[in-house]
Amino acid sequence: MSGCVLIVDDDPFIRKLIATTLEDVAGFELVEAADGVEALERGAVLRPRLIFLDVDMPRLDGITACARLRAAAETRGATIVMLTAANVDEVEHRASEAGADLFLTKPFSPLDLLRLVDALGPGQGL
Repeated sequence: MSGCVLIVDDDPFIRKLIATTLEDVAGFELVEAADGVEALERGAVLRPRLIFLDVDMPRLDGITACARLRAAAETRGATIVMLTAANVDEVEHRASEAGADLFLTKPFSPLDLLRLVDALGPGQGL
């Protein structure tokens, strides 16, 4: 596996949890962003293959950021995993319409995260 993983969440604990869980997975370059605006800026430069994107964030929410990431040439092909603690059905519907691929409900365990990444496998460009 190789590629950039963009971790976007306004909660530094969640970013650290994801980064720490994935830091030993060979080939990942882990990059963090604190909100949707930073996600768009970093996504344009880094062209991540996998994006973990929180739904509720300041400046630019995850649903809007997801739609913009999906529309941008640099991030169009990325796998986008939405992170949410909200009403899953409502959020999943809105996020799917914006272009999200998968969902991870908070709180989640590092094992859940590893299983998700493992399920993506090399076929998803990771």
